[in-house]
Amino acid sequence: MPIGRRRNRIDRSLRERGVPPEPQQRPREQTETTGPWDETDVPDGGPARIDLGALRLPALPEMELRVEVGPQGQVVGATLREGESLLSVAAFAAPRAGGLWDDVREEIARSASGQGGSLKETQGPFGTELAGTVLAMPAVPEGTTPQPVRVPARFLGVDGPRWFLRGTVIGPAGAGGEAARAVDEAFGAVVVVRGGEPMPVREPLPLTLPPGAAEQLGEAPPGEPHDA
Repeated sequence: MPIGRRRNRIDRSLRERGVPPEPQQRPREQTETTGPWDETDVPDGGPARIDLGALRLPALPEMELRVEVGPQGQVVGATLREGESLLSVAAFAAPRAGGLWDDVREEIARSASGQGGSLKETQGPFGTELAGTVLAMPAVPEGTTPQPVRVPARFLGVDGPRWFLRGTVIGPAGAGGEAARAVDEAFGAVVVVRGGEPMPVREPLPLTLPPGAAEQLGEAPPGEPHDA
């Protein structure tokens, strides 16, 4: 699944919206991509997707979608689960010229190191990513004090036309290889709907529950994950 910096796709999407791209400040790779997708260039015939507003996530039989709902009923997180592996996705407003992943990657690596994790840059199916281990608190029986454990982790990033998509992979898929195949395919099938309104750089793109889902999930307490 070859993926590059998406410079060609960013330029094309901006032209379709009638927005001239800003001059590039540094060279960008020109490699063609096969996803994740902007809403303007998603191909026909892909998987069915669940509409969460700024994100459309693939509805795959082997994966469970969980959304986290805040006190006001707003969606504050979305995670796909495949076995013991988790893929959390989030989209943010970005500069027209892209390039946000370069800065975010450095921040994630520093933060993980300060919290006992160990991440290194490597080349993955979506370009440069971070891979290694992070500390996590395991689920334990009630009354037992959990102790942090090291778990495999990968951090994925894709720069799109005025958006940035981040994927956080925890569990067996965090080690890459065959264990990551299904998670990588799911991340590559994500569609981002940026919208035309101006937004501050790095502001999260708004997520919403699918039509009818708010009623179906309304019984769960706010702040708890909901199955969708």
